[in-house]
Parts: sequence; C-alpha cells; structure tokens
Amino acid sequence: MITETSAVAFRQNLGEMLNIVQYRNDSVLIKKDGKPVAALIDARLFERIRRMQDRFDALSDRLEQTFAGVPEEVALAEIEQASALARRETADAWRASGRLPTLPQTAVKPAKAAKRSASVASAKKGAATKVKPKAVR
Repeated sequence: MITETSAVAFRQNLGEMLNIVQYRNDSVLIKKDGKPVAALIDARLFERIRRMQDRFDALSDRLEQTFAGVPEEVALAEIEQASALARRETADAWRASGRLPTLPQTAVKPAKAAKRSASVASAKKGAATKVKPKAVR
C-alpha cells in the first residue's frame, strides 16, 4: 500500500511515517503543492531497485557497444526482434513447466477452412494468369 502525504505533514509526522515503512512494509509518497516529489520506501526495496538499476545500466552499456556504428533504426529493430523472440521462448518454457496457462487452441470451422482454401487457390490462379508487360524493343 502507498500512503500519500504532504511535505509539511511528513515533516511533522516523521516517526509515524518511518513506522509505516518499517513495520507495515508500506511506502510513503511525499507531495509538495499536490505534486509527487519523493518517496519513503523500506531499505530492502531500495536495495532491489539499486541492483536492478545497476543491471539495467550494464545492459545498456553492452547494447551501446554492440551496436556502435549501426544506424539507430536498424539497432532498435534488431533489439525488438530479439526481445520478442526471448519473450516467446520464455513464455513457451513457462507454459511447458505449468507456470503459465496454455494458450487456447483456435479451431477453424470446416466451412471457413474450405472457403479460405478456395480464395487462396483463386488468388494464386489469378496471379498466374496476369498479363505480362510487353518487352521493349
């Protein structure tokens, strides 16, 4: 749970705010003029956040070195493609181990399948009978 308080009330009730964080494992969002300016969180959560930030910084540095000299659009596309593959592989592994539910199978109705096959065959036939442009002499 997150307790919200003003900076003035926080200053006046510092001991109580520390108890909220230490004993109830809550966080305190401190606002000034109605806008969030700081948060009081427990030390274990703060350490987790610091470790995650360090890992993120290290990963960012490795990506920067790996894609040095590569156009940004190309690098971002490759990173997105690799991320999507990793997410799929992780999800598949989690489904196999029972950590995620299996995906529902989408059944294709026979009438729709026949209609789809006919339209695909028709499209292929149409593509094969297109008039070819005349050669320029």
